Amino acid sequence: MALEIERRFLVRGEEWRELIAWQAHLQQGYLVSGPEGLTLRVRTATSTATAKAEAGQQAWLTLKTAASDGGLVRQEFEYDIPLADAQDLLAIAPSQLSKRRHGLSLAGGDWVLDVFEGSNAPLVVAEVELEHAEQSLLVPSWCHLELTGHSSLSNAALAHRPLADWPELQRQALLAGLADWPTAGQV
Repeated sequence: MALEIERRFLVRGEEWRELIAWQAHLQQGYLVSGPEGLTLRVRTATSTATAKAEAGQQAWLTLKTAASDGGLVRQEFEYDIPLADAQDLLAIAPSQLSKRRHGLSLAGGDWVLDVFEGSNAPLVVAEVELEHAEQSLLVPSWCHLELTGHSSLSNAALAHRPLADWPELQRQALLAGLADWPTAGQV
């Protein structure tokens, strides 16, 4: 069993751009996404050539369980699948999203930053995968507001109900980074 131990943050500003190590365009489709937190996702990634790796395409099927420890820890099972299978699954996935992912050279964990596209733009979220739930972390200043545990901002939730569908006041409060933006039950 693999565990995903992750913290998520709303990003403001552009200071993170100097830390980019790699980039990929992700297309995600949710085949199962229930209120109990179980998700089955198909993902394709088209990476940009960098000094460390060639450009290419990959595809995965991922099963995630509901989060525990305040939204920090989930079981995650991920499997490589053929790209053609992933494209067929994306064609039937009822909820989808796309984003540009940037791997960051930053200490303290495995950092990535997602710039959401389409109906979830202009949302920008940083994620860091940790080795254990109690791990201390130096959070960069451009990580404006912690989103860990906010189920309305999970990728599955954003695929089902994108930011563009939120009421204007709630959307603006979130994007402004207001600490009291409405939670999932209020959006």
